Amino acid sequence: MKLYFMGICGTAMGNAALLLRSAGHEVSGSDDNVYPPMSDVLAAAGIGIRAGYDPERLATLMPDLVIVGNAMSRGNPEVEWLLDSRAFPIASLPEALRRFVLGKRRNVVVCGTHGKTTTTSIAAHLLRENGRDPGYLIGGVPQDPPSGNHLGGPGEVFVIEGDEYDSAFFDKRSKFIHYEPHVGVINNLEFDHADIFRDLADVQRAFSHFTRIVPRGGFIVVNGDDANIRALGPTPWTRVVRVGTGGDNDARIHDFSETGEGAGFSLTWRGEPWAEVRWSLPGLFNARNAAMAATAAGLAAGAAGVAPDPRWLQLESLARFRGVRRRQEVLFESAGLVVIEDFGHHPTAIAETLGSLRARFPGATLTAAFEPRSNTARINALQEDFTRALGCADEAYLGPVSRGERLDASVRFDPGSVAAELSGQGKTARAFPGSAELLEGLCAATLVPGAPRRVVVFFSNGSFDGIIAAYAARARLKM
Repeated sequence: MKLYFMGICGTAMGNAALLLRSAGHEVSGSDDNVYPPMSDVLAAAGIGIRAGYDPERLATLMPDLVIVGNAMSRGNPEVEWLLDSRAFPIASLPEALRRFVLGKRRNVVVCGTHGKTTTTSIAAHLLRENGRDPGYLIGGVPQDPPSGNHLGGPGEVFVIEGDEYDSAFFDKRSKFIHYEPHVGVINNLEFDHADIFRDLADVQRAFSHFTRIVPRGGFIVVNGDDANIRALGPTPWTRVVRVGTGGDNDARIHDFSETGEGAGFSLTWRGEPWAEVRWSLPGLFNARNAAMAATAAGLAAGAAGVAPDPRWLQLESLARFRGVRRRQEVLFESAGLVVIEDFGHHPTAIAETLGSLRARFPGATLTAAFEPRSNTARINALQEDFTRALGCADEAYLGPVSRGERLDASVRFDPGSVAAELSGQGKTARAFPGSAELLEGLCAATLVPGAPRRVVVFFSNGSFDGIIAAYAARARLKM
């Protein structure tokens, strides 16, 4: 088929376009943000990219289907023309994936508030390292496996990141509802996406709907330590497997430890030894990601007709797993300074990452720079939680609220109030009117040769107006 992607340069859209191109479809698309790396990857695969949105140009392309990205909304010129003319059928990305890729596959769908991208990448990596050829679609830029998408071999498991965010402007269901899970993974569950969910109960309702489409011969793999998941209630229509540190979990993490050299833990399956893991990824949260991924992948690709046991999956290759770009990624390291970029944009993720950095870099001053960019971080629904999370650092530098002018002051996140609260707790904390001002203030305070060791971590699910790369570049010159 001839497929046209609106918003093709987004990470998920671009990887999906590459996936459908490898499945034999003719693929092209448009975007307002045509820039590397995704634009280069798409061009190298022979996928035509048009800058901007032009109904006349779209009409001449004559696609069989237009796949409308989640970022598209009413008012977009191509959207309005498609709705007026009904010239070509439209579909959301999740619906297109279900139709063209997932419909007849044995799918592992990785869901949860945090860790989806890393867990999906680990599951795909482990299956590959154990001699399988899984398909996968990852909503980020993994270092292992070597790309964010792969169609996989016939009859092989397909691993996909299952986002709870809505599917398109015309389909407000969570994306994961489309993904035909055989094994559904729920890593954790918290209130997030305050622009589409009213409260925690609303989020739980979406995950409850997800559990109802797992077949009776499949599995739901859950974080057995998470009270918000337990509150979903029983799922008697399928099998439930629990993963965590508590004694009632099927796959259990023991003896987690972390130093500057890396992390380690033991994993058992229903009381029997499975693996001793030593690897470079930080934090108990990543150990849980690994245990969830291994359990789900082992169950999905295990022998049929026997008692479920994922331990056929060997885990030695975790020692070689390098993680995902922008997840606790070290950009620069010297004797006096470490610069880290992290995608964290929820209070729990920020707090867990800062706690891990304490263990990895004992004695170092911990400096957090935070951009309130996600739709939840831009409003004040979780402002107290963000304050507590940033209080795990010694110093906090807060940037301006992304697109803050679009929000009423009564609901907008207030960086100044957060900085004042942290200062009252004895922390060094500053809020800045712009990212450029934050960069200058941060450089003046932290790029000091000969000063005691410091770890500077940037938290943003966007570009932070380019200051992360700029700070790392200045650090290389000065430190």
